[in-house]
Amino acid sequence: MATYAIGDLQGCFTEFQRLIDLIRFDPVQDRLWLVGDIVNRGPDSLSLLRYIKQAGDAILMVLGNHDLHLLTVAAGKAKNLSHDTLQPILDAPDREELLHWLRHQKLFHSEDSYAMVHAGLLPSWSISQAKQLAREVENALQQDNYLDLFSRIYGDEPDYWQDEWVDYMRLRVIINAMTRMRVCTLEGKMNFTYKGNLHSIPSGYFPWFNVPHRISQNSTIICGHWSALGLHITDNLIALDTGCVWGGRLTAIRLEDQKVFQLSCAQ
Repeated sequence: MATYAIGDLQGCFTEFQRLIDLIRFDPVQDRLWLVGDIVNRGPDSLSLLRYIKQAGDAILMVLGNHDLHLLTVAAGKAKNLSHDTLQPILDAPDREELLHWLRHQKLFHSEDSYAMVHAGLLPSWSISQAKQLAREVENALQQDNYLDLFSRIYGDEPDYWQDEWVDYMRLRVIINAMTRMRVCTLEGKMNFTYKGNLHSIPSGYFPWFNVPHRISQNSTIICGHWSALGLHITDNLIALDTGCVWGGRLTAIRLEDQKVFQLSCAQ
């Protein structure tokens, strides 16, 4: 039995199939962890959603910003943008079944010494607090009035955390940190516009995982979202977004021995 984590798929179903063949994934014995952004920009998000849903407990995923964007567009609370590739899902006969399943996926997962989130964790959050905060968002997504959340999900403010935040302001900060953040200040103020590499980060900001004294640093966090960062593995971080949808690579790592598997992707 092995557990593999795989980087952002973004609708690249053909490459996903090639990668699970490469690692010889056995859904009876093995497990896949997916770091989110399953859908959008790539050519076949619909097939990916169907495959992952049908795999049951063999595949565990966390939600990324593109996955939440799909749910928000489907709810009529955001526009289907010109560069989106979500329409096949929106037109699918099993659309409602797939969207209901997606709404019930995790925002954050922790197990043994590993934790998984799409983008990152604010420096003041412990693993246990992150799990609790993610559960607040997950509960909101799964309630009958989930449309209220999608009406308020977008916005860059507030861009920092306070335990006193309440209602949709609180949920927005949690979502933004876990699905959009790349860099933040020592105090945890987030910058959502920066998408570059490690060498041109604006003054006063740090990669979220390099903030000194980050409370979650004793766990190894598996994430994606930051394609300009690429494959980045340290003692307490495994970043796996290697830009498959942009013609980069698709990356998997076997957690038991941290062996890396990669293949090239068509742009």
